[in-house]
Amino acid sequence: MKLAKDRVDFGLYTNERERMLAFWQQEVGLPFEETLPAGGGVHQLRHGMNGSVMKINHSRDALPEVGPSGYRELWIARPGLIAERRLVDPDGNRVRLVPPGTEGVEGIGLRLGVRDEAAQHHFYADVLGLPASGERSYRAGNTILSFARDPDIPADVVDGNNQKMRGPGYRYMTIQVWDVDATHAEVLARGGMEGHAPLTLGKVARISFVRDPDGNWIELSQRASLTGALPG
Repeated sequence: MKLAKDRVDFGLYTNERERMLAFWQQEVGLPFEETLPAGGGVHQLRHGMNGSVMKINHSRDALPEVGPSGYRELWIARPGLIAERRLVDPDGNRVRLVPPGTEGVEGIGLRLGVRDEAAQHHFYADVLGLPASGERSYRAGNTILSFARDPDIPADVVDGNNQKMRGPGYRYMTIQVWDVDATHAEVLARGGMEGHAPLTLGKVARISFVRDPDGNWIELSQRASLTGALPG
């Protein structure tokens, strides 16, 4: 996979706007960047995160209780930190602030629970084409994606209902690519599941969604500010 940005972005959904902003800005220390309308009564509050973007998607309407995704913990490297700090946000999402270099994390790291480690290895290595960085971890640019078997992963994570992505908590990661249509087609050809076919968001970006073996959502994004004018 040819990346247009050497950092993966990460997204969550919440109904707790003020409490979540206070946590992520004051406790974690992420700088606010901008607010973007995301449709359906959702505003995306974007925060800088070591070159990645934390997308706090606040929903005006109550989010459906669909159960957790497989994204279990976010690691954020913090220069000058001597010992790691473990935090939990108001919605119960786990965050770990770590000294740079901890288990290879220089920017951010995403930790997943998976039902089948072999299937996840195949997906990251052969479907997404990411290089390995450890026994159960892969590198997407500067971001470390790691996983471990978790027998408690709920079966409904693999449900095809799009609303599964809009439940509370950690929901998706975003990989910036040069050509969304080509990358999306390649992922499907290699055995990946489709979440949503490519669509264009004005002049800002062309995006699509694919899903890993447990149904976790991965946004593929061709952002005009990174790749130039969008096709069509």
